[in-house]
Amino acid sequence: MSSSTNPTVRDVTDRIRERSQGLRSAYLTRLAELRSRDRGSDRMGCANVAHAVAGIPANDKFRVVAERAPNIGIVTAYNDMLSAHAPYQGYPDIIKNEARGLGATAQVAGGVPAMCDGVTQGTPGMELSLFSRDLIAMSTAVALTHDMFDAALMLGVCDKIVPGLLIGALHFGHLPTVFVPAGPMPSGLSNGAKSKVREQAAQGLVGRQGLLDAEMAAYHTLGTCTFYGTANSNQMLLEAMGLHVPGTAFIQPGDAMRETLTREAVRTVLGKAGNAPFDCPPIGVMVDERCIVNAMVALLATGGSTNHLIHWVAVARAAGIVIDWDDFSKLSDVVPLLSRVYPNGSADVNEFQASGGPGFVIGELVEAGLMHADVLTVRSGGIREFANIPSLANGSDEKRLQWTPAAPLKNEAVTRSVDSPFSATGGLKLLSGNLGRSVIKVSSVPDDRHVIEAPARVFDSQAALQKAFTAGELERDVVCVVRWQGPQANGMPELHKLTPPLSVLQGKGFRVALVTDGRMSGASGKIPAAIHVSPEAAAGGPLAKVRDGDLIRLDSVAGTLAVLLPEDEWAAREVATMPEAQRIADGHGLGRELFAGMRRNALTAEEGACSWL
Repeated sequence: MSSSTNPTVRDVTDRIRERSQGLRSAYLTRLAELRSRDRGSDRMGCANVAHAVAGIPANDKFRVVAERAPNIGIVTAYNDMLSAHAPYQGYPDIIKNEARGLGATAQVAGGVPAMCDGVTQGTPGMELSLFSRDLIAMSTAVALTHDMFDAALMLGVCDKIVPGLLIGALHFGHLPTVFVPAGPMPSGLSNGAKSKVREQAAQGLVGRQGLLDAEMAAYHTLGTCTFYGTANSNQMLLEAMGLHVPGTAFIQPGDAMRETLTREAVRTVLGKAGNAPFDCPPIGVMVDERCIVNAMVALLATGGSTNHLIHWVAVARAAGIVIDWDDFSKLSDVVPLLSRVYPNGSADVNEFQASGGPGFVIGELVEAGLMHADVLTVRSGGIREFANIPSLANGSDEKRLQWTPAAPLKNEAVTRSVDSPFSATGGLKLLSGNLGRSVIKVSSVPDDRHVIEAPARVFDSQAALQKAFTAGELERDVVCVVRWQGPQANGMPELHKLTPPLSVLQGKGFRVALVTDGRMSGASGKIPAAIHVSPEAAAGGPLAKVRDGDLIRLDSVAGTLAVLLPEDEWAAREVATMPEAQRIADGHGLGRELFAGMRRNALTAEEGACSWL
């Protein structure tokens, strides 16, 4: 470990390594055993091999079986329901063509499901969203369990898809693996203008047609949404972990570079990128404690999605590494905020990219000792190679890539240096108290709203809160408690529909906050929101004790979340149970019955809400 590493970063990494020692050692032992085997077509029976190559061209069969050429397994999340994933339709042909030119072969090992939270937001389908991550991980395992592959490429971008692919890939951690993104859509209606129309619609000032026009102008073509939510945070974290071709994250789908970068991913996973041979390391070896900490630091430095406080706990566990929210909180105390991208600012990810993007942020963090520089990546140059941005070389008939440093600073309104950050800390706070443990993203919350003390209004669903808002019942200082929204209750949906009404109330001058065992991601915007409260109400957590009128204090300065009642009175308070009618309703319809086992087995949010442990 580098002696120049920030002491807190070093100490957090050491604690993670110590607590993970047994699990990580067993994981690496299993990988070593898998890596020592003969290659698939030599190890497997003749009938197995024949089945495996029956569907591919004759020349590829010859290469796999007779020439023992490397065979790449492609796992794709392609569908055209997701604008971010629709560009993947033609990627397998590009990958196969490039592989053949390099003396290798590639097969689509399998597809994984990919749902769009933007489509299902506020509907019963959203209750499948979190657990779709584990389903994607299992689907990745089904694809790779054909066990005929020497390397793998993962095609996925959005919210649960990348964590699911990564969890699945780490269970096949003996394979060199590169992630292949597709990029963000070009900027449409600004995120700020879109949010304003949503608030107007919540007040009845804009009708359905006006709201639809705004939404269609914002989400208008191929690519990820342009705000810095979970999907785009995924891409930042993959860059910081060294699992992409450097600088690939935010190149738009229509850019001339996109196909060339996809071909470069093939060269990278085969160890044929650059001028000198380099064996791409197995992903399970690359993703160690330092790599996970680098991802955590990048998340904090960019004000990324709070969903990753759940997802990356699960990702780490898949590699035999144990992290918790205390680790995030300690890192947040020393990691400065280096970017302002909506909802933490007015810029979108395209402006972030133009201002240096992931490359600039990574370069700043590495040079400041806030990221581990001595980590393995998919490239020979290590993590410092990810401080560059790609372009196509001028004056060349071939589409040849070149990389140049992302520094110097290009737009101080969007990105900042470590010496002059937007804030000295990462803007994430761990809250604890007699309501349990939760997290709050304060980087976008006004300073005068970091402490809220007000009477509680308790809701059993987000629909109930919206109904109360419409009826004018929330025109006052209030802490809205929305419970029965955790993994065991209903799959822990995101509660984005609550942002417009709560924003309206705050805009009127009321001191409002949200406390919930559900998720909000970055969509809480400027509203103080204590989210992921653990243990959840459905598991007998303290939220099940709260009653209307209880005085709640959310203090993100002191890091506390509590009901202000005498200790003995609170201890004696009866714990409510989830209404049976609600439990039945949340467990049926739109396929929710099929996820009953996942709800029963789900761990807490702080444990990654895993259903597979």
